[in-house]
Amino acid sequence: MAYKKLSDLVNELPNAQQSEAFVQRFRAAVRTGEIEAADLPERFVLPKVYRPRSEGGRTEKQVRDMLFSDNRKIQQWVTATAEELSQATGRQRRPRVSYETIEAGQVDFAELAAETRRKLQARYEKGQQLGKSRAKKTGSSKKG
Repeated sequence: MAYKKLSDLVNELPNAQQSEAFVQRFRAAVRTGEIEAADLPERFVLPKVYRPRSEGGRTEKQVRDMLFSDNRKIQQWVTATAEELSQATGRQRRPRVSYETIEAGQVDFAELAAETRRKLQARYEKGQQLGKSRAKKTGSSKKG
């Protein structure tokens, strides 16, 4: 039976920026029993490029390597997962809330109003609780 390392598999990915997501899905598949794999003591550097916002340089992320049997079932899983990751368009960003985006229908006004109502109610209840706790503290210290 042929065995293969996760590091070799990650290096074969068509898009290096998706390597971290691929490793996370691979580990999840191992955890659920979909894939049989074993941890190896060595680590490897993901080919994904990390650019921290605060610094000008680049950082790298190391993950623990795994060994798995290279069979047809895993080949199918790898192709399906790689295709799924390539179809993902990245972050789904919500449009910024403004008069124009609400008027254009990019932001649901009813949902925004319900969220605002929940926030206001939560703030009101928090203020009431704070007032009650302070009233208990000052009320018990007054003896007279």
